Amino acid sequence: MRIDLNADLGEGFGPWSMGDDAGMLDLVTSANIACGGHAGDPETMFATLQAAARRGVRVGAHPGYADPAGFGRRVIPMSADEVGRMVAAQVGALMGVAALAGAEVGYVKPHGALANLAAEDRAVAGAIAAAVRAVSPGLAVLAISGTVLAAVARDAGVRVYSEVFADRAYLPDGRLVPRSRPDAMIHDAGAAAARLMAFLQSGVMPVIGGAPVPLTADSVCVHGDSPGAVAMARTIRAALSAQGVSITPFLAG
Repeated sequence: MRIDLNADLGEGFGPWSMGDDAGMLDLVTSANIACGGHAGDPETMFATLQAAARRGVRVGAHPGYADPAGFGRRVIPMSADEVGRMVAAQVGALMGVAALAGAEVGYVKPHGALANLAAEDRAVAGAIAAAVRAVSPGLAVLAISGTVLAAVARDAGVRVYSEVFADRAYLPDGRLVPRSRPDAMIHDAGAAAARLMAFLQSGVMPVIGGAPVPLTADSVCVHGDSPGAVAMARTIRAALSAQGVSITPFLAG
């Protein structure tokens, strides 16, 4: 069995940093880099891209609502076409900086509220898929497993990879527990690792208030902005290795 380990990184702005990107980059195989919407700026993008390239970590664009104060976790009223143009602008910005940093952007993973909306809204999902194809037909989409975005992007001819979350709780419909709830995050690294290993062995994800749901996974996300993120990623990686799981970028080979 093989699996990718990804994290959302480059989420600082100016002199302000978010999380321990260097520590996470030593553990993950793919980095979703903020591209100026919910977080990030050219210098932060450049530094994160270079740090990932030095470690051989694959990089993807992590576009989100242009709402730094809300960290992209609030839905901003926009038409689907406006969402598509926003995504194209942010992905293009990261690709431009990547050209200077000696890195290659291989995929797009929507962030926060945008990802949650695209998980349910076919028009928004279609706009994101169309934007990705227009910017570069070679880009893939990393989508929350079992969502509308995954299906719509695949139907649009975009390569799709599915992810599950090591540190997020799930609802009976397979969606993530909203962050407004106190039980949205899993903070215990051991519990997160045990749940993940059980999922990889069974193909079904435990949920809150219901029976486990079937999901597929090419990648596992550990949020880089969470307290204890590096310790969580280290524990997850060790658990995977102990079970003989090959930790490999989903775009490899």
